[in-house]
Amino acid sequence: MKLTLEQFRAWENKSITLLGMSGVGKTHLATTLRRYNWFHYSGDYRIGTHYLNEDILDLIKLQAMKVPFLRGLLRKDWIYIRNNIKVDDLGPILCFVGKLGNPELGGVPLKEFKHRQALYREAEIAAMRDVPSFIQKSQAIYGYQHFINDVGGSLCDIESPEVIELLDRHSLILYIQASDQRQEELLVERAVEDPKPLYFRPAFLDQQLAIYLRENGLDYAAEMDPDAFTRWVFPRLFRSRIPRYEAITEPLGYSVSSQEVEQVRDDQDFIELLERAITRDGQTG
Repeated sequence: MKLTLEQFRAWENKSITLLGMSGVGKTHLATTLRRYNWFHYSGDYRIGTHYLNEDILDLIKLQAMKVPFLRGLLRKDWIYIRNNIKVDDLGPILCFVGKLGNPELGGVPLKEFKHRQALYREAEIAAMRDVPSFIQKSQAIYGYQHFINDVGGSLCDIESPEVIELLDRHSLILYIQASDQRQEELLVERAVEDPKPLYFRPAFLDQQLAIYLRENGLDYAAEMDPDAFTRWVFPRLFRSRIPRYEAITEPLGYSVSSQEVEQVRDDQDFIELLERAITRDGQTG
């Protein structure tokens, strides 16, 4: 959604989609704005609590049933398992998606990993299709004036033009860029220390997996250390997504730096940030 500065200022119920890699500040910004009459819609929270909830619980139950003591309790319905995902803690989704590699080291076999990747992609598409209805709910039911759509870092990789068109029609797309090379390095370090669920385009995964196996003298993904592969592939994933974010943003949205986002302390700061982004775009357009 492209707007003039005047149109933006006259927009009574603003809806913003935050685009960018995990770690650039999307969730922190959205959480801050919740205190200022903005409804925070987390795509990953919707995925974990709705579209993948049953799959996550089935995986946990499958593991629990391998323990005789728990198996008896579950079969008699004496205990139940609950998904306790939080907006700022995506642990259940992370455990479900898993890391590709040697099962003996906590990895997920290639066939199963690709199956879970496909489920995650469909769940992300479904969660984004829900955005228009949640914009309406946020106002009609919950009484929020504005709406912030905190999407996963993989939105640019799900290869669904229909979803991008839907978000553009119902919201203003704001891409948060890493400020500089050091910021990019910090994002990579943070991703390793505090991992988020990673989605890979199938073609990208096949290409990078082949390179990794060749470089490390391995024949199969089942031989890989899952943590080592994740550390190796994340910088490549990061770099591959930059042009894909830009391909969405250039015709449809606006860009700001993660450094600018770090300066946002309240609703007014955010509005001023958006106005600067719109003004910059108008000057370069």
